[in-house]
Amino acid sequence: MKVLIQAALCCVLGTTLVHAQKPKKASSSPTLPEFNLKVEEVGKHVRFLAADEMLGRRTGEITNNVAARYIAEQYRSLGLKPAGSDYLQSVALEKVSPGNRGYLTYGADTLKVKQHFISFSGEPATFNNVPVVFAAYGTENDYQGLDVKGKIVVAQFGTADAKSPMQGFETAEQKTKWATDRGAVGLIEVLPPQLPWQTVANYFGREQVRVATESNKKSQIPHLWLGGAASKGFNRDQVKQLSGQTPSQDKKPIRSYNVAAVLEGTDPVLKNEYVILSAHFDHVGTGKNGGGNFTEADSIFNGTRDNAFGTAAVLEAASTLSKVKPKRSILFLNFTGEELGLLGSKYYAEHPLVPMKSCIYNLNCDGAGYNDTTLVTVIGLERTGTQAEFETAAKAFGLKVNADPAPEQGLFDRSDNVNFAAKGIPAPTIAPGFTKFDADLFKFYHQVTDNPDSISYPYLLKYCQTYAYVARLIANRATRPQWVKGDKYEAASQALYGK
Repeated sequence: MKVLIQAALCCVLGTTLVHAQKPKKASSSPTLPEFNLKVEEVGKHVRFLAADEMLGRRTGEITNNVAARYIAEQYRSLGLKPAGSDYLQSVALEKVSPGNRGYLTYGADTLKVKQHFISFSGEPATFNNVPVVFAAYGTENDYQGLDVKGKIVVAQFGTADAKSPMQGFETAEQKTKWATDRGAVGLIEVLPPQLPWQTVANYFGREQVRVATESNKKSQIPHLWLGGAASKGFNRDQVKQLSGQTPSQDKKPIRSYNVAAVLEGTDPVLKNEYVILSAHFDHVGTGKNGGGNFTEADSIFNGTRDNAFGTAAVLEAASTLSKVKPKRSILFLNFTGEELGLLGSKYYAEHPLVPMKSCIYNLNCDGAGYNDTTLVTVIGLERTGTQAEFETAAKAFGLKVNADPAPEQGLFDRSDNVNFAAKGIPAPTIAPGFTKFDADLFKFYHQVTDNPDSISYPYLLKYCQTYAYVARLIANRATRPQWVKGDKYEAASQALYGK
């Protein structure tokens, strides 16, 4: 059994099965362990994690925790130390079931839940003729000169410089914080007509999993999304005050884990710096949870390419680097909850087991598959000063490197690396080789066909070898990688490292 999913409103990647040529003999350093990896070694991880018996490794379900335990025991068998008190970092998640009762009124108009608006986040609230302030896109600079204390902020969805409406989903949480910090009692984002309202409402208005609100933090203000026909008249000329009630929410805690292990470096000075090697191990589960087409005979999202592929690469890097240790220390991180909104990495970034300031690089491993087995693709290739290391490593195994083939999709900010980049850590993502979005890419990504028998294991081997070798090269660099001048994360890096 297997199943199809297309993550709602996200630009999906896919992959086509292309059999790789026989690996070429490495051109340098053939005595290093990564040059002697075998197909059987890398394949065993994929075959276990993406097996039908793992039922798609959905966060919150037992097989997700089985995957975490499998990874933890691989690290233990290699003699790696846990990064914390254990290899498993408990991640505080909660399952939120939104209520369907709620309304908003202004003038003679009444808006209803699901039909006109949904609660994206926050606690339920009651409004009684609360003043409304329009704040452009609701970004930090848009509050200049505005007094929003005790008022409801209304903003356009996304940002003024967004390349596509999709990027609005990435700024939603930050917008809540900006409004809260300024004393607002609610935030309403008005969605553009390009985003089909009913699709948004059906997806985000259903049960969601998120990082649990910490008990010592004050209640979150309600953050509502409004769209469809209701958005046409929802403007500063028509809406001066709002009354109503936002939906209540039923919350249940979820048991889930990240996995974290440490390999100490050999250099007496550089071992105090850490290179993070990361990949998420969760997928989307089975049946209707997958969000796409499935049949009774085929209802499991195996998640071979996304991301048993990347998990195998991190595990084999742990194996090879532990045999011949690099100068810097390595922090191996495997995340839960990526498919539900980068939840595991988001939690880790706020609850690090190794001080963030000691972590000088994150080489994340993620992807939806491949359509070119002569390549590895690096999202952010030119942004952290490590292009030479990627090219050297790939060439050693007969591969080439290409940069992000679709920068307009904002892929850099849509994987776990972004939670480290936002803290200032240089953090590209390496993915299996792809050159464009086409029908072949959609053939396997989040679909029932993405099972362990559908991939090229010779290509998986070369991919894992490249990943391990580039990790070694970066961990042995004389100088730290840095964001290129002017990068959007350069300021965060200067704040983190004090440069």
